[in-house]
Amino acid sequence: MIGQIESYNPDIQTGVIKSGDKFYDFHLTDWTVEVPPDPGDEVSFDAADAVAKKVCLAGVIVNKPKAVKYKYVAGILGLLLGGAGMHRLYLGYYGIALAQLAVTLATAGYGLLWGFVEGVLILAGHLDKDAKGRPLR
Repeated sequence: MIGQIESYNPDIQTGVIKSGDKFYDFHLTDWTVEVPPDPGDEVSFDAADAVAKKVCLAGVIVNKPKAVKYKYVAGILGLLLGGAGMHRLYLGYYGIALAQLAVTLATAGYGLLWGFVEGVLILAGHLDKDAKGRPLR
């Protein structure tokens, strides 16, 4: 079967896979790939009742995406030029970048706060992926 990991708890090494309208529990001992599972991963598995066995990543995407963009560059752009959406442009979120610029222009500069807050969130690690889902360095 094909499904998507809904949740995974590394402390107890168990997770849940959703396939269609059904949910299947799995344990890390049934995980067949060297990299740990992450929520959102597409997987193939064998189903027995509500338990998934022989769980592996689906398709050819076996390696995790590699970081390309720098967290500190995005964070500093957010702090200094966030009102213009420059940090979002850097990360590939073009629509949000235009929205930030429009809000800044429409509110006589109050949109600067939006970019500043996002810059802080990026530097703190709460916004940690680019538009393609790759982690930030």
